[in-house]
Amino acid sequence: MIKPNYMDKLLDGVEVEWKPLGEVVKIRNGKDWKKLSIGNIPVYGSGGVMAYVDKFAYDKPTVLIPRKGSITNIFYVENPIWNVDTIYYTEIDTNQLTPKFFYYYMKTIDLMKLDTGSGRPSLTQAILNKIPIPIPPLKVQEEIVRILDSFTELTAELTAELTARKKQYTYYRDKLLTFEEGEVEWKTLNNIVEFRNGKGHEKVIVDDGKYIVVNSKFISTNGKVKKYSNDQISPLFTNDILMVMSDLPNGRALAKCYLVCEDDRYTLNQRIGAFKNVEKKNVNTKYLFYVLNRNRQLLKYDNGVDQTNLKKDDILNIQIPIPPLAEQERIVSILDRFDTLVNDITSGLPREIELRQKQYEHYRNMLLAFQKSEVEA
Repeated sequence: MIKPNYMDKLLDGVEVEWKPLGEVVKIRNGKDWKKLSIGNIPVYGSGGVMAYVDKFAYDKPTVLIPRKGSITNIFYVENPIWNVDTIYYTEIDTNQLTPKFFYYYMKTIDLMKLDTGSGRPSLTQAILNKIPIPIPPLKVQEEIVRILDSFTELTAELTAELTARKKQYTYYRDKLLTFEEGEVEWKTLNNIVEFRNGKGHEKVIVDDGKYIVVNSKFISTNGKVKKYSNDQISPLFTNDILMVMSDLPNGRALAKCYLVCEDDRYTLNQRIGAFKNVEKKNVNTKYLFYVLNRNRQLLKYDNGVDQTNLKKDDILNIQIPIPPLAEQERIVSILDRFDTLVNDITSGLPREIELRQKQYEHYRNMLLAFQKSEVEA
């Protein structure tokens, strides 16, 4: 842990100079890339890498600052790049400023407050050049970079592990829920559940209401995106299995399911289907949830054009494998452990990544909280 007086010891009485960004960094515009040939040089726009070409605009460590669009998307790159006109690259005076230190400091600035766009967010060179930048000794900058790099590397390792675990989870889920013909009993979903559709809540949405309106975004993000209502137009009950029946383009939440764990908190929006297990003596509800979640049988029934779409009758027509209850419970036990690891925001890897990110931001802000500059932004 870094102690609060760490920066005082690191600076050892040295006064930190502040300069306008324009005195230590030259901001350069981007250019069109479409006439270039395909290669291995990444082309950056405000959203990130958009193509690869055979020429570079700049080949030294740089901080990329968006000019238009996603203006908070700041990138640090050390390898050759090409940048388009929606993002600036920077030539950094390395006698005064370490590129990575400059990147970390720019991440602490609320660039939305500098937005000059009337519609699409925009940043001008004139505005950026006035940002006050602290210039501690280079050895101090390097130490700060070393500390912050250690946090970002840990987060990157956890994210890579999460990606690997998700692939492992998908593999075992498919393996555990795949049965040979004649190996188990099969039932049509219509014979296992009672179905009801949600209802529109557009007219009763409020900023902070008694009930959470369950829509496709709520389900696809595991409850992170929320809309509220004071009217429970379509109640949900414990152990209801919810399924996204229509979604945004590209089917990002198609057939994504959600299991309700508590009563009286939710109200169901339209185009979300609710399934109540009425065959509990033969079918474990959690097992049924795992079978239905992104069930591949449903993909062939998507009849949407601009938006993916599933019909009630098609969903209820899919076949559900019914192994003995003991086997269902064994499958649930295995998949629950994987699900907790890769999806649980309170105890799994996502929670660990969130904590590490908060820890990084805390120390970044602390390490870069130099005495305020007299230079006005």
